[in-house]
Parts: sequence; C-alpha cells; structure tokens
Amino acid sequence: MDRRRLVGLGLGAGLAATVSTAVAAQGAAGAPQVFDRLLSRYLRAGADGVNRVNYRAWRANPADRAGLVAYLEALQALGSKGRSRSEQIAYWSNLYNAETLRVVLDAYPVKSIRAIRPTLVSVGPWKAKTLQVDGRRLSLHEVEHEILRPMGDPMIHYALNCASISCPNLPLRAWRGATLAADLDQAARAYVNHPRAAQVTAKGLILSSIYKWYAEDFGADDAAVLNHLGRYAAPPLRAVLARRPAIAGYAYDWDLNAAA
Repeated sequence: MDRRRLVGLGLGAGLAATVSTAVAAQGAAGAPQVFDRLLSRYLRAGADGVNRVNYRAWRANPADRAGLVAYLEALQALGSKGRSRSEQIAYWSNLYNAETLRVVLDAYPVKSIRAIRPTLVSVGPWKAKTLQVDGRRLSLHEVEHEILRPMGDPMIHYALNCASISCPNLPLRAWRGATLAADLDQAARAYVNHPRAAQVTAKGLILSSIYKWYAEDFGADDAAVLNHLGRYAAPPLRAVLARRPAIAGYAYDWDLNAAA
C-alpha cells in the first residue's frame, strides 16, 4: 500500500473519530439527566399540588441559563428520527417544556406567558419559530398541534407545560420513553384530581379549559370527556362522575407557575 493511501486512510479514520466524538457529545448534552439536574435545582412541588419554578433564581444564574440553552441545542441537533413512538413523545415533550422555560426566563419577570409577545399582534410566544429539528424550523405551536396531537394520544396534554398555574404540572424530571406510559398515567391522576382540572359545584362541574379547547382529543362529546376523567379520578371524584353531572363551565388560570 503506498504512502498516499495510508495518509488518506489515516485522515478518514481521524474524521470518523471526530464525527463520532461530536455525536457522543451531543448525546451527552441532550441526555435526560441534563434536564433532570436543572429541574432539580429550580422546580419544586408546591403544597397546593402545583409544581413551581424558581424563575428568579434561574434567571440570576448565567451558567444554568446557558446549560438550558445547551440542552436545547443538543436536543435539536440529535433530532427525532429513529425513535420509537414513546421516545418520540418524550423527545418532543421535553423539547417543548425546555423551550417554554427558556422563553419565560428570557422575558422574566413577567406575570403570564401570554404577556410574552414576539410581535405586536402576538398573544404569547407560541407561534414564533424558535426551534429547528430535522431541518425544519418549528414553533411551540407546531410542536404541539402538528407533531404531538396528530399522534392521537390525549395523554400528551399531561406531558406539556405552558408555564401556567392551570396547566398540568411541569414534571420534576425529564420524560423518558421507557417509563412514559406509567409516568403519564401518574401525571394524569395528579391533574384530574386537582381542583384546577375538575371542581364539583352545586351547578355541576367546572373543568379545566383544556377539556374544552381539546375536547376532540378526549372523545366525541361531554360524555367521552367524563369517561376520560373517570379513568384517572380518585374514588370521591369518580363517584360524582358516575352520576354524569352537567359541565357547568370551564376555567383556566394563566398566571405564571412561579415560586413565591
């Protein structure tokens, strides 16, 4: 074998090693444990059942703000291809939740995520194309409505957090495909049995607006929504739902899920 070929093989092996190292670095930076560590520092389960973020402390820590950005960049670079369905849901949900945190931190202090307006006509940040995955520029709105919801699983609504009091909780650790079904089941039970999801009044049920905005995801009609709630309700609420009460209205608190 001549010297030029040996040199070429050496360069090729070096390039392959460099690419492999870069891929490994992306994988490490985008690992769920990275998000876990950040959440463990700034997210706490409140006594009222709402997981709250210490945005003030996170905003004041440049290293951890940069850590969140690095995690997001690594997730986007890794992309969604080659993942199982549960891994896809975990991937996109982690991306959505982390990007929502980044958006709020960049704007903090703010009373509500709806006050973050990338354009004069915006209500909230959801339609700004701030992400890029698999060569496609994406907004939070598109991740939720064009990628996750078309998967046809209403449980994704318990995976996403919009940085608001009435939203299902931001999880205390990143979603993982391997434990997704059990973790979403637990998240649904925590939400359904909290007053922000379902309140029993003399006039009937006051439900989270999620069950109005996305009614089609939970079934064809009010009865289907009640059936869904019944699957996750604790015995006291389940007994009420079994009597098929009227849905008297819907409510949603858009105040930021910020720690006091």
